[in-house]
Amino acid sequence: MQKNNVHFFLSFSEKILSPIRMAVFIVICLSLPAWGEVSLPLMRISVENSPSHVHTKAVRRFAEDLSSKAAGRLHVEFHDSARLYRDAQILSALASDRVEMGVPGTWHFDRYEPDVGIFLLPAFYGRSAEDMHRVVDGEIGRRVVEKLEKGLRVSVPGRWLDLGHAHLYTNQPVFSKNDLKNLNIRVAGGLANAMRVEALGAKAVIIPWPDLPARLQQKNIDGVLTTHETIRSAELWNAGLGHVFEDRQYFPQYIPVIRQNFWRRLPDDLQKIIMDTWEKHVDEARKEAAEAQENARRLLLQQGMKIFTPPEKMISDYRSFLAGHQDAIVTALGVDAELYAEAMLFLKKLDESLVRP
Repeated sequence: MQKNNVHFFLSFSEKILSPIRMAVFIVICLSLPAWGEVSLPLMRISVENSPSHVHTKAVRRFAEDLSSKAAGRLHVEFHDSARLYRDAQILSALASDRVEMGVPGTWHFDRYEPDVGIFLLPAFYGRSAEDMHRVVDGEIGRRVVEKLEKGLRVSVPGRWLDLGHAHLYTNQPVFSKNDLKNLNIRVAGGLANAMRVEALGAKAVIIPWPDLPARLQQKNIDGVLTTHETIRSAELWNAGLGHVFEDRQYFPQYIPVIRQNFWRRLPDDLQKIIMDTWEKHVDEARKEAAEAQENARRLLLQQGMKIFTPPEKMISDYRSFLAGHQDAIVTALGVDAELYAEAMLFLKKLDESLVRP
């Protein structure tokens, strides 16, 4: 009799518990990601600019295109507006495995890889976008990329994006370097930028971008080294900037960098998809950057800003003047002597080819 009772109890328990076990199993399964998603590498791409910025638009197009082409093999996430990291933080974030890709400006690199500072030297002052592309897209640029990849443990998947020429924007007229004497000019970064501006007579200061409008209105700062597009996006004519010394101080670009230990885990064909997809968007992005700068320039004029464009003779004379400070800048940066010599030789040959009949 007792055995029958035990058997009945066990049978009854099985009937009750089996559906419960099944329900628990189903809940657990539903809470897990799909099997395919578990194995997908995550590629987080971070930029600091706002959605309307030409830089953000270009990188977003790349991310969306890559997500489509690598569907089922790579999970791509795009984060703008510094939602992950500011560009000044991105190289540290890559080094500590907190993000997979960033596209920071060249002015953020020289404290990590001094040779990127070559492109901010006085020898490049006033040069055209075409000249910059010849250098950056050529052998000199390739050598710098090699050093970047080795020194920072990153992979550079292709050519750099353009921002466009940076100039000096001030609260008073500037028609020559004499007018820059003792003006406080905000620079975003880059030791070469600060030293070049100071060689022209101004005082370079570092101020966080969010604090800049208030500092301009308080007249603690007399001007800023930046681009037409950046002035437009922040409407800095409302903060007291009314004049532009359009001297093409340097040519800011953005360098795509991917965390090396992430890159090396990807199969060769997936690496090729990433590189090909990036390359597909570079020319369009550079064209759009140039157009954005021209459109912004027109808007600055409409807002009443006065733009003085120095004649080419003045640009050439100032480049020669700044050349006297170049060795000190190179020493301060710690630029590789051989690479520096090759870059200067390339520019010399370029100049000779331009003046040759």
